[in-house]
Amino acid sequence: MITFFTDPNGKTQQVSNSSSISHFLLLPLADTRQLQLLHFCLFLGISLTALLANGLIISAIACGHHLHTPMFFFLLNLALTDLGCICTTVPKAMHNSLWDTRNISYSGCAAQVFLLVFFLGSEYSLLTVMCYDHYVSICKPLHYGTLLGSRACAHMAAAAWASGFLYALLHTGNIFSLPLCHGNALGQFFCEIPHILKLSCSHSNLRERGFLGVSAILAVGCFVFIVFSYVQIFRAVLRIPSEQGRHKVFSTCLPHLAVLSLFLSTGTFANLKPPSMSSPSLDLAVSVLYSVVPPVLNPLIYSLRNQELKDGLRKIIMNTFQKE
Repeated sequence: MITFFTDPNGKTQQVSNSSSISHFLLLPLADTRQLQLLHFCLFLGISLTALLANGLIISAIACGHHLHTPMFFFLLNLALTDLGCICTTVPKAMHNSLWDTRNISYSGCAAQVFLLVFFLGSEYSLLTVMCYDHYVSICKPLHYGTLLGSRACAHMAAAAWASGFLYALLHTGNIFSLPLCHGNALGQFFCEIPHILKLSCSHSNLRERGFLGVSAILAVGCFVFIVFSYVQIFRAVLRIPSEQGRHKVFSTCLPHLAVLSLFLSTGTFANLKPPSMSSPSLDLAVSVLYSVVPPVLNPLIYSLRNQELKDGLRKIIMNTFQKE
């Protein structure tokens, strides 16, 4: 169904009801067949690396009884969100590159938006919870068992996943209720919210921008909590008399800070960069940075700095080769 409306400048605009759109057109990654196959191989390597690295993290934590602590429990959940992120965007991009197509169905696009927002929102919540775990273990060690018992950890992890699910449900429903006036071609290799908003009518996306404003306030609230927690953590670290004790604390906190910085810097730049900086190549590079790179790097960051995790991974690998 196609309707018309008059914009504030007095011009008549055509509106395509979103229900009349059967598919969207994604951004092609390359123009030649050779480059398309190269992109397919590149994405295949990245996805297999992410699956292997996060799978090893999950297996090591699940099988290693000495890793059944709150910190590693939350790390296991973080690895699950990373697997979800990489499996949401990359397979469709690989399919399109291999079969030389740009199409994604309307329902497939909605599913991509929902799953990506769900996993990214859950990851941010989990990173905030992990910050609280570090704060309690360093600043309130005597209350650690009480504040972060197994039931409390399960409740916090469930709250992180539930908040991501609710946020994704509301966000996706709001996005795909907007009428679309500007065709169905997206300037991205997956269904990204800013590019869908570019297709909506200028008068109709105010509600979504308001929703994004509320989301930004919640995100800033979590960020303020994280900053406050780390200020307290570093103050406590400076009071530790032994250099070995300070090194142990830093080896625990630095991986979390590195993962958090990577997540926030790429996501913030992708959503808040000025329109003057927008270009297809830059948008593509930034989207890869926040949706594809972190799931690959996060396991590496945590495994390099944590001896217990490295021992667990080594045990898993050795057991696998011994069975063969």
